[in-house]
Amino acid sequence: MPTESASCSTARQTKQKRKSHSLSIRRTNSSEQERTGLPRDMLEGQDSKLPSSVRSTLLELFGQIEREFENLYIENLELRREIDTLNERLAAEGQAIDGAELSKGQLKTKASHSTSQLSQKLKTTYKASTSKIVSSFKTTTSRAACQLVKEYIGHRDGIWDVSVAKTQPVVLGTASADHTALLWSIETGKCLVKYAGHVGSASGDQTAHIWRYAVQLPTPQPVADTSQISGEDEVECSDKDEPDLDGDVSSDCPTIRVPLTSLKSHQGVVIASDWLVGGKQAVTASWDRTANLYDVETSELVHSLTGHDQELTHCCTHPTQRLVVTSSRDTTFRLWDFRDPSIHSVNVFQGHTDTVTSAVFTVGDNVVSGSDDRTVKVWDLKNMRSPIATIRTDSAINRINVCVGQKIIALPHDNRQVRLFDMSGVRLARLPRSSRQGHRRMVCCSAWSEDHPVCNLFTCGFDRQAIGWNINIPALLQEK
Repeated sequence: MPTESASCSTARQTKQKRKSHSLSIRRTNSSEQERTGLPRDMLEGQDSKLPSSVRSTLLELFGQIEREFENLYIENLELRREIDTLNERLAAEGQAIDGAELSKGQLKTKASHSTSQLSQKLKTTYKASTSKIVSSFKTTTSRAACQLVKEYIGHRDGIWDVSVAKTQPVVLGTASADHTALLWSIETGKCLVKYAGHVGSASGDQTAHIWRYAVQLPTPQPVADTSQISGEDEVECSDKDEPDLDGDVSSDCPTIRVPLTSLKSHQGVVIASDWLVGGKQAVTASWDRTANLYDVETSELVHSLTGHDQELTHCCTHPTQRLVVTSSRDTTFRLWDFRDPSIHSVNVFQGHTDTVTSAVFTVGDNVVSGSDDRTVKVWDLKNMRSPIATIRTDSAINRINVCVGQKIIALPHDNRQVRLFDMSGVRLARLPRSSRQGHRRMVCCSAWSEDHPVCNLFTCGFDRQAIGWNINIPALLQEK
């Protein structure tokens, strides 16, 4: 007898299954017809109100439905065989798929999910690797463009404020919680004079003092090269890591104890002050929720600027116009206009969700505000409805300062970092900080000195020191 090949046998089995399935469907239909008492032959021959063409169409559609079910059944059988084959392959690897619980759609979903997970894992790995490369590149750039030049050590408590003289001779000034203010030689780091006229922490005695001293700058010494110090390794520092202040550096310099003029009108701590253009008037900001405008020659109070709901945090004057901006813990900053002697207007700006720690002018028509809500916003004086740029950071921001000529913003943070951004919100650099350089506690304030050949940025903090930095601005702007 002739022997049947395996392929012919498989084909015959498939044909038999298909025939068996067809008979099963027909039996079901027949039983349904018997239950209703309407066999198919009777349906075709009985009288009906439906037109014959419609009835023929319906019968054809029912036939198509039957054939479709048959095809689906055969496809399902083939799919189950594929599942069995796959299970056999996976059995050696200790995995299995329950064919009874997985449909074709579920298999596709599972495969898609696995592919998605793999894709996401690859993307995450790629992103992490790329971030490390970019971070390493930025670190190298910051280290080359931002170098620590000088440390100014002499205060016995945290330094609240730092400022640079705008006229010759250019000296550095610091105000501290140790009740003193010091003037420093920028080049040598030597204390030139100590002011000890306050009885509170940096105007904590509710007064502002004006004093005068004829500065004689020492001969500049060669600046040590600190470019080899590693830049941005994060370290945790304790009080033991802070500068040794057992020897008071400021004890060797002259001390002034009596002010030339004392401005007394506030009922709370005086937290900031600034000169109006022309130098004949000064403005002060206080925790008593007011800012005061004084005539320097007579010490008389000219205007009391009221309206803030909570303590003031800072005040700043425009470099060329009679404008004042004040910031407050009430999440607002206010613009005071004294350009018209007969009208003193004020505008209130609500752009932050937490304490506005400072707001400063630029040379043009911009105001830059920083806040404890971890944002810095750049505003246009001509349209203050919404900021023209927003910088989002990971830490509260203290007293910011703008390099007017290059329009670079220095952001001192609670987390000991100092970052540099341009006016459009693009990050330029982060000042290096390690166990051997940089601030060890919160950075309170920053100040630019654009005309100084050695140091053009200064920072101060709760670690009782001020630091002078050399910022290679052209290099930063070129990298941007």
